[in-house]
Amino acid sequence: MPKQKTHKGLSKRFKVTGKRKVKYRRPGNSHLSSHKPGARVRRLRKHALLTGPYAKKVVRQLLPIV
Repeated sequence: MPKQKTHKGLSKRFKVTGKRKVKYRRPGNSHLSSHKPGARVRRLRKHALLTGPYAKKVVRQLLPIV
């Protein structure tokens, strides 16, 4: 049986931490931020953690060996 490959689209958007948490950049911060409130723009700067069953799917596609 051939090896499982890493999903390249996900590897550009998500990062798996040492404790198997999935970190990603919040969407909506690349442009058009002049009309958004400052608190929202500051919140969007920070990275977020992905939770729930979707995080398990992402980890399985990023770390196919495990």
